[in-house]
Amino acid sequence: MKLTREIKTAILVIISILLFIWGYSFLKGKNLFDNSNKLFVIYENVAGLAPSAPVTLNGLTIGKVNAINIQTDGKLLVELNITTDFPISKSSIAEIYDSGLVGGRQIAIKPNLEDTNYTVSGDYLHASSKLGLTDALAQQLEPLQSKLQEVLENANLLFTNVNDVLDAKAKQDLKGSISELNKTLAEFSVASKSVNELITDNKTKLSSTLTNFDKTSKNFAKMSDSLASANLGQTVKNLEKTLGNVDKLMKDMEQGKGTIGKLMKDETMYNNFTNTSKELELLLKDLRLNPTRYVNVSLFGKKNKPYVAPVNDSIKK
Repeated sequence: MKLTREIKTAILVIISILLFIWGYSFLKGKNLFDNSNKLFVIYENVAGLAPSAPVTLNGLTIGKVNAINIQTDGKLLVELNITTDFPISKSSIAEIYDSGLVGGRQIAIKPNLEDTNYTVSGDYLHASSKLGLTDALAQQLEPLQSKLQEVLENANLLFTNVNDVLDAKAKQDLKGSISELNKTLAEFSVASKSVNELITDNKTKLSSTLTNFDKTSKNFAKMSDSLASANLGQTVKNLEKTLGNVDKLMKDMEQGKGTIGKLMKDETMYNNFTNTSKELELLLKDLRLNPTRYVNVSLFGKKNKPYVAPVNDSIKK
């Protein structure tokens, strides 16, 4: 049977239409000849999830997102195309997560391995969403932003109050104080320069002084070594012993022991010394007044004069 030109054209058009439909579906992530399982998840917010996003299980890609449709109640129905034969329980969770800074949002299946009630095509999974890095950072920065805003407001209020306190006269006084401070710093700079010049001019003298001080310190070190080598301990012990003997001697004197103690404490000996001193005084006085009584030299044999006792010949007792 010979095909006419019209029939060939019709067949070509039909094939072209079918190829167009298959290509369009393939570009949208659908495969007309695919017999994989279709699972569904309902989310309140897909947080940027897009069709053809990977679906993973423990980090392994097991499918992709076929479509995302909004329902009449505002919730989003996500269709998952699962290509693995691994059994997924109906209590498993489909969690949206951020794969990285530039990787976009994906869905991770968290299976419940203890549940043996496995899904079939058309079943629904539990929904979950995990904050991305940007969302988590924004959530952390939100209270910080509030506190920063409060700090800025307080700072603004503080500066306003300072401006109110610093009137024209106060500002002028503050400027004068700053000017005086600058003058003081300039004078201090001149003074430091003078000190530097003084040190430079007397550098030789300072070096000599430091050298003499070094010699003095060495001599002092030698003297301290000499003192350390001397038997100061024995000297101190001897001094303590001598002071102990002196203390004992003083105690004996106070108790009337010994010659000096008896002189200090015994009245009889004191009186004897007093009487003896008095008699010696009378003897010397009589010898001065009547020397012939004791020394008599006669060339012609003259007799000695009889002895006459002194008038004041009495000793107080």
